[in-house]
Amino acid sequence: MNVLNIEHVSKIFGDKVIFDDVSYGVHEGDKIGIIGINGTGKTTLLKIIAGLEETDEGQVVCQRGLHIAYLPQNPEFPENATVLSYVTGNLGEPQAAESDAKAILNRLDITDYAASIAHLSGGQKKRVALAKTLVEPADVLVLDEPTNHIDNEMAAWLEEYLNRFRGVVVMVTHDRYFLDRVTNKILEISHGKLYSYEANYSRFLEMKAEREEMELATERKRQSVLRMELEWAKRGCRARSTKQRARLERLEALKGKAAPVRDMAVELDFGESRMGKKTIAFHHVGKHYGERMIIRDFNYIVLKNQRLGIIGPNGCGKSTLMKILVGELKPDAGEVEIGDTIRIGYFAQEETRMDGGKRVIDYVRDVAEYVPTRDGRITATQMLERFLFDSSMQYTPVARLSGGERRRLYLLRVLMEAPNVLVLDEPTNDLDIPTLTILEDYLETFPGIVITVSHDRYFLDNLVDRIFAFEGDGNLVQYEGGYSDYLAARKFRESENGVTSDSGMAAEAAAGKEVGSGSSAKGQRPGHQAKLKFTYKEQREFETIDDEIASLEEEIGRLEREMLENATNSAKLSELSVQKEEKERALEEKMERWVYLNDLAERIKGV
Repeated sequence: MNVLNIEHVSKIFGDKVIFDDVSYGVHEGDKIGIIGINGTGKTTLLKIIAGLEETDEGQVVCQRGLHIAYLPQNPEFPENATVLSYVTGNLGEPQAAESDAKAILNRLDITDYAASIAHLSGGQKKRVALAKTLVEPADVLVLDEPTNHIDNEMAAWLEEYLNRFRGVVVMVTHDRYFLDRVTNKILEISHGKLYSYEANYSRFLEMKAEREEMELATERKRQSVLRMELEWAKRGCRARSTKQRARLERLEALKGKAAPVRDMAVELDFGESRMGKKTIAFHHVGKHYGERMIIRDFNYIVLKNQRLGIIGPNGCGKSTLMKILVGELKPDAGEVEIGDTIRIGYFAQEETRMDGGKRVIDYVRDVAEYVPTRDGRITATQMLERFLFDSSMQYTPVARLSGGERRRLYLLRVLMEAPNVLVLDEPTNDLDIPTLTILEDYLETFPGIVITVSHDRYFLDNLVDRIFAFEGDGNLVQYEGGYSDYLAARKFRESENGVTSDSGMAAEAAAGKEVGSGSSAKGQRPGHQAKLKFTYKEQREFETIDDEIASLEEEIGRLEREMLENATNSAKLSELSVQKEEKERALEEKMERWVYLNDLAERIKGV
């Protein structure tokens, strides 16, 4: 049974068509995830459903007495409101409402109910707004980015809550695991149209690929028939008979039919900065606020090309660690040593320097007029087009961009500076899923170090090869692999809790539990674990690294022979010398990695 119908809705902002005569019916029990690139109208559609945005044409028809609760992407709050007064506002039965509100606030790690909302952080405000939305009696929950600013445990709780919810859920989220586990329908917005899929996120990907292949097959057939009909027309047909007139009419119809339109994709292509031997080293770093220890005696040397994930509950110190790393905060103890060749690109949770009155093109030109790429250099205008800011958007004030478009623009500015270390603090917040997928592919091959704070479990699984988890009292505990590996290790450790034999100690170490202390060694935090197994990436690398080293050695030998043959040709000799130095640097890095992997293999055998 339909509870809500979107009927022939059209919406235009300026020259941009957001919706072009779209219709859709929402049924009882629907759990709908809305997907589309930033700026396509996801938030606008939620506002239209919630009755907060007018349509240019068409209407939304709701079942009589239907109550809709709406969580905005950027909630606004009344002045002087406290947490509890805001969450329970306009609710009947004050005692029952307060009890429900406190229970949900506790799950979202908001425990000071009398706190003024004005004094909360942006993430805390979003969680308070989420609590208010969930407490309200509602038949339909309309949620805009509910997973922003919640940690992994909160996300798991919210998944369970929404799965138990008996009403309808319509939401926008970038969290692909969340979509997989909560939704039973996906609604895709593309070029003003709505495409519906009765599927969760994983099945949606398959169904979308099938739809696009069918569209392409239909288009290939149309083009073939069109070529045949044009040849017939060129041969001088006579339009006297009914058959011939019908054939000409079919030709005109084929010519007038639009080809399928594909979504544009962000293109990530930037110049590279060479990294020397010395990377980043944390030496006994400590930080506290008052009596609370945030970071306790953290020692670690970051390996070349490493992908590190930093996880932990909200407020534990993840962003503090990132700010210490980039020099925005000073540690209370210890130091961070940065190599001379290191160039850090810092993608913070919020870009505080983004002037809303500045035009998009000027925001980028503040960094450079020309942007180096792997194939040369291009203008700032061309790079903006690669990031889906066409010529009409480039002279738009930054304040008029959507939240996701601003994040994409900020990411462009960070990458333009050609860093060889990327420090990413919640990079998935407000970025659309297609852009996230492309970003993951780019980071996979990024020729440098990536250190990321993220609550996005899918993102961590796809990217990182080592995780540091904040586990109370400022302790950072090391785990190997991605987020799923971390969960498995935690589960294993908990199942083995209390084992005191040598084998038990080894098992606890493999799960990431501190079992001692010692001096720092490259690629391994002291006092933490001997791994039980390689990650998938490390296993592949271990199996091929000997051949790669042999190949580099052969290449260096070949270059040396060529240098002897061209001893009198100074230009050629100089070119070969540069190539040889590059290969020798690559060989040195491979040898360092070989030592690490073989040492790891020996420790695995010993567990």
